[in-house]
Amino acid sequence: MSFWRNLLRPAPLPVDGPPPSVGEDRRVYAVGDVHGRLDLLEDLLGRIAADDRARGPMPPHLILLGDLVDRGPASRQIVSLVMTLAAEEAGLQCLKGNHEELFLLAAKGDVTAIPTFRKAGGGATLASYGLPQRDFEAMADIEIAAWMLAHVPRDHVDFLDALPDRLIVGDYLFVHAGIRPGVAIERQSGADMRWIRRDFLEHEGAHPLMVVHGHSITDDVDERANRIGIDTGAYFSGRLTALGLEGSKRWVIQTGE
Repeated sequence: MSFWRNLLRPAPLPVDGPPPSVGEDRRVYAVGDVHGRLDLLEDLLGRIAADDRARGPMPPHLILLGDLVDRGPASRQIVSLVMTLAAEEAGLQCLKGNHEELFLLAAKGDVTAIPTFRKAGGGATLASYGLPQRDFEAMADIEIAAWMLAHVPRDHVDFLDALPDRLIVGDYLFVHAGIRPGVAIERQSGADMRWIRRDFLEHEGAHPLMVVHGHSITDDVDERANRIGIDTGAYFSGRLTALGLEGSKRWVIQTGE
């Protein structure tokens, strides 16, 4: 059945040195930006589970690269699902994306964040929490901030607020957006890891670790010698991407094909 079909592609290796590895004792699946598409996330999780079973016993580790919310229709449902999975599965972790940052600022009553939240697809997010889109568009920024304080569950806010900005597994660094070239990993700013684009994307030199990131949309996996981008614009393309890693092996699993 096509639902269970895994889409595997060979991966180019760095020109110099041995290929990066997550270690021989684990299997990692990194998932790109979901943006409110619960249907795609559930589809992809099913494909990942089938892939994991087919590859044999190995502790699986699932990493969501952030931007769970905004744009798509089911942000609230996705946050609830990820919270449940994180509580039940020790091998699941989620990173904080720039859209989580905006959502959190607005949900804590920061009126100055509302204009950017609007532009970022916040109307769809609040619709999933019960605010009709027409009301969202008619309300003043201060009214939206007040509505969020009253209606967004505080456990959702607390969960998203506690998400980390980075995760290291073996020779891989997982972040939402990227890192500042030339800056040690331990000195990277949260803002860069959630928001950076051009300086990171155009850098061709080596990083301390192989960086796996989302945030910057490409038609397919953007695999370079120093980074791997897996944001394939799921909310409009229907293609949500996971990168599978085991030892030095890599493969890709996607929805929508």
